[in-house]
Amino acid sequence: MKATINIGLVGNPNSGKSSLFNALTGLNQKVGNFPGVTVDKKTGSSFIADGMNATIIDLPGTYSLYPRREDEWVAYRVLMQQDKQVEAPDMVVLVADASNLKRNLLFASQIIDLKIPVVIALSMMDLAKSKGIRIDVPELERELGVPVIPINPRKNKGMPQLKRAIEQTAQQLYKTPVRDFINNEALASNAVAGVKALIPGMSDYKAIHYLINHESFMLDEAIQQKIEAIEEANQFNHTKTQAEEILQRYQRIGNIMKQAVTEPSPLEKTLLTEKLDDILLHRRWGYVILFAVLFMLFQSVFWLASYPMDWIDQSFAALTGWMSSWMPQAWWSDLIINGLLAGIGGIVVFIPQIMILFGLITILEDTGYMARISFLTDKLMRKVGLNGKSVMPMISGFACAVPAIMSSRSIENKKERLLTILITPLMSCSARLPVYSILIALVIPSKFYLGIISLQGLVFMGLYLLGLVMALIVSYVAKWFINIKEKSFFILELPTYRAPRWKNALVTMVSKAKIFVFEAGRVIIVISLILWVLSSYGPGEKMANVEKEYATLIEQNQSDSVKVAELESAKSSALLANSYAGILGHKLEPAIEPLGFDWKIGIALITSFAAREAFIGTMATLYSVEGGDDADEATLAQKLDAAKRSDGSKVYTLATALSLMVFYVFAMQCMSTLAIVKRETKSWKWPLIQLAYMTGLAYFMSLLVYNIFK
Repeated sequence: MKATINIGLVGNPNSGKSSLFNALTGLNQKVGNFPGVTVDKKTGSSFIADGMNATIIDLPGTYSLYPRREDEWVAYRVLMQQDKQVEAPDMVVLVADASNLKRNLLFASQIIDLKIPVVIALSMMDLAKSKGIRIDVPELERELGVPVIPINPRKNKGMPQLKRAIEQTAQQLYKTPVRDFINNEALASNAVAGVKALIPGMSDYKAIHYLINHESFMLDEAIQQKIEAIEEANQFNHTKTQAEEILQRYQRIGNIMKQAVTEPSPLEKTLLTEKLDDILLHRRWGYVILFAVLFMLFQSVFWLASYPMDWIDQSFAALTGWMSSWMPQAWWSDLIINGLLAGIGGIVVFIPQIMILFGLITILEDTGYMARISFLTDKLMRKVGLNGKSVMPMISGFACAVPAIMSSRSIENKKERLLTILITPLMSCSARLPVYSILIALVIPSKFYLGIISLQGLVFMGLYLLGLVMALIVSYVAKWFINIKEKSFFILELPTYRAPRWKNALVTMVSKAKIFVFEAGRVIIVISLILWVLSSYGPGEKMANVEKEYATLIEQNQSDSVKVAELESAKSSALLANSYAGILGHKLEPAIEPLGFDWKIGIALITSFAAREAFIGTMATLYSVEGGDDADEATLAQKLDAAKRSDGSKVYTLATALSLMVFYVFAMQCMSTLAIVKRETKSWKWPLIQLAYMTGLAYFMSLLVYNIFK
């Protein structure tokens, strides 16, 4: 027996798979991509028993072993042991929804016939009970021939029994059923025998899948040709075999349901879920409630996060001042204080908002309301060339455009998928959140209406809605230029309403904060350090002239301490203006001056193309380098508020701040997004179109806003 076993976690969508994964792994999980495909892969470690741990891989949800979408192909290849870069699971834990058992048993029966050791985790037992469904678990276990364990991961019920079943299956105390669930060999006896002779050791059912999908498997050319020859010799019909298999499975499942499951009359009373849907999906009130939910979401993000953000900001300002007071004056101390520490402060201060936003979104997903948003908005989406399935990638875009664009693979219609990809970056992702936050706090008064409605929160929500409205307008226009004609269907399974899992929300909050700090943070720190070098050094002659000029002036005014302090500050500004960063910024300034931006904002626009949140790190570094010793204890917000143009006017007026926020609403400003669009569309055409239209839109709208408010 292996000390660490590999477990594949599979199941239908909305079966409770994610809840079980979180319960088994807790915080011992990580997120990545399956090799070669842009589909999220979650893995985690779990203690099973003394001397036995498990590595659990959460495979994408799928309804059967006949994949259609890319995420379903990922799960299929792993189960068929055709993904050489992902270790084949030693066993499978299949999560089956007890309230919808008939459909879930189809997938379960297919896994059983692959002859992979299986443990079935029966979820949603409380929901099944509320529907009047009674399941005889021992009888179901006898009929299927594999262990069946009722669980409730939300309340940690059944988890010890599940781990015990996993341990016993690993010890081979539970054997895989000798008999197939259905007579797979009879579906194509000669063809199955031919494949098994060619590749010994596989089950009859696995041989059928080799006949159907061998072209998608990693087999050498000789074997591919031999399987093709077996197909032709036996006139193997893919569609007929698949249809006959599904029919036979449902016939057997129907008999099992009669033996092991008691279901109520269809005329039973309406469930709470249906009563809630009558309100939340109402043709008029549903939209009012949706707007109210989004309003509370953005109000909460701004209001709740303000307290920890202020504390973090002040702490870093105090730390910077303390370090500058005892560290010697040297290039390396300046690098640590104004490069490294300023960059870290620009990252850490926004962790509270990132955590609160993702926590609230997780709660909405957990309750089942997020799926209702897709259903509710389908009619509106169709008017602009999309459908209800486009809503989920768009909502995910509020977190990050990269996984949001990847999730558009669930949209079968090619035109709707392409439109969704083109407009998703207009959703204000979490990387824009730090930019919005600091600029709103800078120019929007902290007023409250009716005691609870924050003016800053309203502006914050307005920026998100602006991106959403513009996305719909762009989609409406673009649908006339994309000539893909394909029928569109919107079929969505609405999960039942459930109480949110606070532990799951906490796990997500911690996970997203770690990703922000370690993924985006790395980029910001590198940019901050490079920027410190560029803003601290410049052409030798220019920098020497500045030093010489101000040395003379300071020497002439030694008796006036106030004048000396002013000259020291002016010297820092002059050195920054003549540095490599200053030269670059001044070259860019004529193009962005009509938008109300100065050369420092221009540098931030360039650096934030690597990561939008780098705007904050850039400004922190520039103003730290320029500020000198007197500004060490000031927060970034205070430095921006005090920033002046060459004529003495404030840089960050209401017009400039609004113009800058609108620019960030519409501008692409993200290399990662362009790369993922290229990968998803398999062409540079669409990301280049995206970059052009979003940059043009950002410039025009920013120019319009600046001229209105100046």
